[in-house]
Amino acid sequence: MYSYKKMGAVFLFLFFAVLGVNMYVTQDNEIQIVQVAEKEEKEPEHKLEAVQMTKKEQALLDVPLIEQMPELPRGCEVTSLSMLLQYAGVTVDKMELAERIKRDPTAYEKKNGQVYFGHPNEGFVGDMYSFDNPGLGVYHAPVKELAEKYLPGRIIDMTGGDFSEMEESISNGMPVWIITNSQYKTLPPEEFQTWQTPSGEVDITYREHSVVVTGYDTDYVFFNDPLTGAKNKKVAKQDFIDAWIQMGRQAITFYNER
Repeated sequence: MYSYKKMGAVFLFLFFAVLGVNMYVTQDNEIQIVQVAEKEEKEPEHKLEAVQMTKKEQALLDVPLIEQMPELPRGCEVTSLSMLLQYAGVTVDKMELAERIKRDPTAYEKKNGQVYFGHPNEGFVGDMYSFDNPGLGVYHAPVKELAEKYLPGRIIDMTGGDFSEMEESISNGMPVWIITNSQYKTLPPEEFQTWQTPSGEVDITYREHSVVVTGYDTDYVFFNDPLTGAKNKKVAKQDFIDAWIQMGRQAITFYNER
């Protein structure tokens, strides 16, 4: 009898130890995106490790530039996705993607200084077409889901990875869709606010932005910016990486069959 109790205690210890590991990540700047990333429980269908990759010292891809304005004031995510998909050979425009992206239908409400709204990893939050109504944007999970409809079995979710993986992808002809902020550097804490959503709390910033990373070298990262209409815009590499990390290391690309 004693041995069974001992075995049970060991089992419980291991069980809660595993829970402790899963809960450890909620700290520092990435708290808001930990809540985003934890919804992604499945392994990506394709991993970059499964693709034979080489990494160059520098690389730059000729990705078509598409501007979100004037039709989509909050549509940077779907506009960036249209650039990625068009580069992959898919004929699709930003307006079709704007119509098809999953939406979180939660209505905006503010009570006692607290905002109640949708979760951007459940679907697009708010009004994409106008600043006249409340809104924010969408994170990587619904974007990946939509991208899979156009490139079934070929989308790689790189969320949570290292920037070096992004460089490997670009080296091998695969640009990367990411979530960053419009300043392309670490934001101070006052730029964030906490929302209550049906999926739990999430810390958001109204400076959230999405671009397509098209290249890199030793000092800079290059990207197509759907908001400013700049092609292969360059930003200091470490600043760019820091902003991407703060927003949860969200990134997707596609498996290049060519």
